[in-house]
Amino acid sequence: MPFENFKNVGEREIFPGYKAKFIHSENMTFANWTIEEGASFPEHNHPHEQVLIMLEGALEIKVGRETKVIKPGDVTIIPPNMPHMGKAIEKVNAIDIFYPVRQDYV
Repeated sequence: MPFENFKNVGEREIFPGYKAKFIHSENMTFANWTIEEGASFPEHNHPHEQVLIMLEGALEIKVGRETKVIKPGDVTIIPPNMPHMGKAIEKVNAIDIFYPVRQDYV
């Protein structure tokens, strides 16, 4: 089906305070995140290329050795297998795009 809406997708809590709605295409996974202020996710990596698009709030994110607070309009590109971690400075709404599909989120 070529048309989807995140409003019609069930939400899952992936890490404490990190809730997401997932839509999958043949080759990609799209996640709409709602992150509570103060919630963090541990350093990890995965074989997927990841693009994070900030819509609302502020997120401190570390990618490799570089740390930055990202805000609405900021885009972060995370290469495959790159260690990354983060913490919500304010409540966050963001979109993540993963290539290829995140089978662990299907």
